Amino acid sequence: MSKITADHLARSAYVYVRQSTPGQVHRNHESRRRQYGLAERAKQLGWSDVVVVDDDLAISGDGVKRPGFERLLLAICEGQAGTVLTIEASRLARNGRDWHTLLEFCGLVNCLIIDEDGVYDARLPNDRLLLGMKGTMSEMELSLFRQR
Repeated sequence: MSKITADHLARSAYVYVRQSTPGQVHRNHESRRRQYGLAERAKQLGWSDVVVVDDDLAISGDGVKRPGFERLLLAICEGQAGTVLTIEASRLARNGRDWHTLLEFCGLVNCLIIDEDGVYDARLPNDRLLLGMKGTMSEMELSLFRQR
């Protein structure tokens, strides 16, 4: 049974594109290509209106103000977003506060999160648990990067 409903499809699909540093933007073309390619995946899944949010290219997700992320949260809160697509869900936010805010808003307004591993509904306990684990792993990964 698909988690994607007519209500989700009636709203926009938001593709969140982000690379953390200017070096990644200049060197990692494949990652950026795959992220922009999510717009086509959204269309294949049934969305006709796809919004690409790439305002945060070359901006770290570590405590820095990210205008694209803020724009994404606003669209979710206003009920404009039926889904958020990203290569890896945990890359949407790199700290627990932003991550849990995103999950809470998605759950409140019935906005899905889609990554390469699946379709998640933050209202469902099992999906919420899995998304929570992905966020925790992302924070741990970031901590290891800092230690290096």
